[in-house]
Amino acid sequence: MTMLVNKKLLIYGKTLQNRVVFQPMEGCDGELNGAVSDLTYRRYMRFAESGAGLIWFEAVAVSGECRANPRQLFLNDNTKESFKKLLDDMRKKSIEMYGFAPIIVMQMTNSGRWSKPNGTPEPIIAYHNKHWEIGKENLPYTIATDEYCEGIVEKYRKKTLLAKEVGFDGIDVKCCHGYLFDEFLSAFDRKGKYGGSLENRTRLFFDCIDAVKSNLSEDMFVTTRLNACDNFPYPYGFGVDKNNNIDLSETNWIIKKLKGKGIELINITLGNPYLIPHINRPCMNAPEKGEEGLARIYKVTKELQKANPDISLIASGLSYPAENCMEYAEKILEDNVAKLVGFGRMTLAYPQFYQDYLKNGKLEKNKCCIKCSKCTELMRNGTVAGCVIRDSEKYMPYYRKYVLKKED
Repeated sequence: MTMLVNKKLLIYGKTLQNRVVFQPMEGCDGELNGAVSDLTYRRYMRFAESGAGLIWFEAVAVSGECRANPRQLFLNDNTKESFKKLLDDMRKKSIEMYGFAPIIVMQMTNSGRWSKPNGTPEPIIAYHNKHWEIGKENLPYTIATDEYCEGIVEKYRKKTLLAKEVGFDGIDVKCCHGYLFDEFLSAFDRKGKYGGSLENRTRLFFDCIDAVKSNLSEDMFVTTRLNACDNFPYPYGFGVDKNNNIDLSETNWIIKKLKGKGIELINITLGNPYLIPHINRPCMNAPEKGEEGLARIYKVTKELQKANPDISLIASGLSYPAENCMEYAEKILEDNVAKLVGFGRMTLAYPQFYQDYLKNGKLEKNKCCIKCSKCTELMRNGTVAGCVIRDSEKYMPYYRKYVLKKED
């Protein structure tokens, strides 16, 4: 049986050993100063044992005020050694087991309106959005001024030096899921140089990409996890028309600009999971069937890949088919929907799924993600995130305490 997921791929002069991507899944389990904790270390070493060709490291805050939670990872002079040890050990483990080291990308982020550096909302926003702020009108919003945005660019430039020092292969300038750069994409009515025209709405994003590029070493690369569309009614959404139909014309414009900046790899996602949880992770108890959400991701990604054949796109949402997810991944590659296949929740539930597929041609159903969203419930309730069902010994105590509010 030919396994397309096992084919190599050349990007940025580097050889990916297979098409499997472990998506950035935030564990909210760093130390309070942003360092890698024992729980963070355990999670990523499990990923290193997976044999995946590309491990997309979770969101790492670019500065303290924009951390999404008090335990979000934060690379700085005081925490860099913990990152370096983790990356070194991940590569060593993978080489021992499989003879190669995975490519490891760091997702650099400003959490914007979802900032909670001290555990309570301290939103930094591009503009007031009445749709997003329903029931949250009284939060202490801070508009990101043009001067603040200019300062962000320098933070990205400096943080790149640290990422280079600790050994990341690439840096993702994150632009998705309603975080600051993604929010600017829909800043149609904002005044000044960061709002209004598409050129202005993408200015901060592109300036930060350029800043990162200026400090990369020759063997590093820059990439992005990009929101293809918001699926919100105009003018509150990017990538949709006035009738709320998906319109990828601006998305394609962005991708072509990214290609002009030397970007060869883009991780495609959809929507804002804070507001529409099922938009990029089809799940149970959603207002639509999971198959509808999966089909939407498939269609959008395929349209973008067809329009941009020279870019390697990563498809998202692949955990939903559970024990059939690898067959679905093969279909994604066979149908030229994308050139790589990304798995999120499955990596928390069943990090060895890819190896089981290679050895047995199938996955074990009783190890797969069941789409219960308990990992997200943990995160939304202010604690660490992991698989409550398949990694219950480690994470069920957190679920009982922080979600069920039960003390053992």
